[in-house]
Amino acid sequence: MKIQRVLVSQPKPAIIEKSPFYELSQKHNVEIDYQPFNRVVGVSLKEFRAQRVEILEHTAVIFTSRTTVDSFFHICEEARITVPETMKYICQTEAVALYLQKYIVYRKRKISFADGSFTSLIELIIKHKEEKFMLALSDPHRPELPETLQKLKLSVDQVILARTVASDLKEVELKNYDLVALYSPSDIKTLIEKFGTENLPAVAVFGDGALRAAVAAGINVLANAPTPQAPSMVKAIDLYIEKVEKGEQIDPVAVTVDERKEEFIRTQQHKLAKKTRVRRVEAK
Repeated sequence: MKIQRVLVSQPKPAIIEKSPFYELSQKHNVEIDYQPFNRVVGVSLKEFRAQRVEILEHTAVIFTSRTTVDSFFHICEEARITVPETMKYICQTEAVALYLQKYIVYRKRKISFADGSFTSLIELIIKHKEEKFMLALSDPHRPELPETLQKLKLSVDQVILARTVASDLKEVELKNYDLVALYSPSDIKTLIEKFGTENLPAVAVFGDGALRAAVAAGINVLANAPTPQAPSMVKAIDLYIEKVEKGEQIDPVAVTVDERKEEFIRTQQHKLAKKTRVRRVEAK
């Protein structure tokens, strides 16, 4: 068996030669095609108001994507809401934080960003624990962030600012591919809706959410990232192709519990509870 064609559920890079997938295609003589399985659109003002979340009742907004940034300021403009200069912005990555410059004057004291990891974002939010947060989300989204903030008993209201809708995949012939690379639970959902779960090519996924969605649907995942061995999707596919070329047996990836993440959450719960007890004693 040889891997000849790979379908990646991402937009085609502006400069193919600078894409890490280009290096992969050259290394293994593999054809790489790009086709987003989904697109994200902002919610309407009517949809936003139906959620009964008042922006001005909050002192900080948590952003995990640029799409929710666009939607937030579009809603504010349409609803004629003037966001106060005192509003703080907590961003999952520096890229999202810098994107805010499209709408506001960038001041570091009001804009904070994590390094992209879950634990870094939680630690950043805890540093601002006295704020009343609005968590800007897309639908669907991974539940671990809102669930963790709830466990930590922080003042957070979540609001859906964008929705994921399936792309038109009528021209995609999945049978022509030896592997499909998917990046989100939404990609998995679209795969199932458009193609079913039978006679699929090999499946590679990025992220715990996509892995869990695929396994729950009965799909065998043969390559995944990020892992210590494969921090990127490209590396995960590279390792998979090498195993195929060597004729090695490849077992489906199993879902595991991230004990380090669970321990991190328990530790943060304990710290916050301890600080709360100290404040209560000092207040007496």
